[in-house]
Amino acid sequence: MNNWNIYRIKDICEIKSGKRLPKGCDFSSTQTQYPYIRARDIKNGKINTNDLAYISQDVQSKIKRYIVNENDIAITIVANIGDVGFVPKELDGFNLTENAVRLTNFHKNVNSKYLCYYLSQPNLKTYMEGFAVGAAQAKLGIYKIEKLKVQLPPLPTQQKIASILSAYDNLIQNYKKQIEALQTGTCELYKEWFVRFRFPGWQTTKFENGIPEGWKYLKLSEFGYEVESGIRPSGGIDDSLEDGIPSLGAESIDKLGYFDYSNVKLVPREFYDKMKRGHGKDNDILLYKDGAYIGKVTLFRDDFPFKEYAVNEHVFLLRSINKNYQNYLYFTLNMPQYFTQMQNLNRNAAQPGLARGDLDRIKILVPDVRIIERFNKFVNPMMDNIFSYSKQITNLTQQRDLLLPRLMSGKLEVE
Repeated sequence: MNNWNIYRIKDICEIKSGKRLPKGCDFSSTQTQYPYIRARDIKNGKINTNDLAYISQDVQSKIKRYIVNENDIAITIVANIGDVGFVPKELDGFNLTENAVRLTNFHKNVNSKYLCYYLSQPNLKTYMEGFAVGAAQAKLGIYKIEKLKVQLPPLPTQQKIASILSAYDNLIQNYKKQIEALQTGTCELYKEWFVRFRFPGWQTTKFENGIPEGWKYLKLSEFGYEVESGIRPSGGIDDSLEDGIPSLGAESIDKLGYFDYSNVKLVPREFYDKMKRGHGKDNDILLYKDGAYIGKVTLFRDDFPFKEYAVNEHVFLLRSINKNYQNYLYFTLNMPQYFTQMQNLNRNAAQPGLARGDLDRIKILVPDVRIIERFNKFVNPMMDNIFSYSKQITNLTQQRDLLLPRLMSGKLEVE
């Protein structure tokens, strides 16, 4: 490590700001060719493209200078300060929010991928958070970032370390793509069978009132299901707790097979054991019951994301009494019209949030159990793979994160 040198950020690259939307302008309601990266898209060394915002050509023409380029590093400077994301080739030219800056035009002896990994270390994020100032809302100024010190080995070593860590990220990305393909496949299978009614044998099936004979619309209370929400300790979550049982809130509800481990809250084992409700079970459906995204659902199984976990008061756990229907119930409630329906139920409620009675009144189409059993034979292997790949991603991420500080400190040498 004798030839590892310490530099200030301002000595190894330029820092350029992003740009807010012009006054009176808003995001496009449809996808355009002008994506806009927000602060929430920047996390864990990556820029998430699953939920990007878009702007019109007219808006883009007014802020076209405020973009990211390939190999830049984006850093959030407001709210979740110090999150970083590397800009790959496919994101070149995307517009950048005013709540982030980008590092660009790097010195010839700097590998920006290595620097992104370096800056993504938790201690660097904490360091940047400590530099942020502001009475109403803390903000990390560019002049503060300029003074940030980083330790860099010679360029060949940077390139080797970046290559080692990238190998993990490439595997993780590969599994994510397979999960996305399986997610699409399971949803399409559901729609083919239960929306378009193109299930095996549909050609010889009799239809009544537009649905297959023997199928019927039932309220969830008639369908038969269990529902419960959780609780949290009196006085709230103790953020200093390092050993306990994960307590999941509405922020944990994402796409099938996805989970963000970066901000998991814990409750004491003793509290968990005494809870009368809110213990997560295998194959549970989790429903976002109050907040901005009421009606979002996911399903956890096969010890993903945890073998044991609890939910707090913002989440419902749903279980079909007839277990054959659990997959079907998840895919049904995951349809956009049910999300909209639950959003509307909340808007019309005297108290914000969904209650058990609100769910009871929701009607779903209930197919014949024989069709459901055939559906499960197709969909269960796909679900098995989704959660198997999800656990592979978790393991690879943990391995990479253990390796990262050792490589960055020089404790683990590379040849």
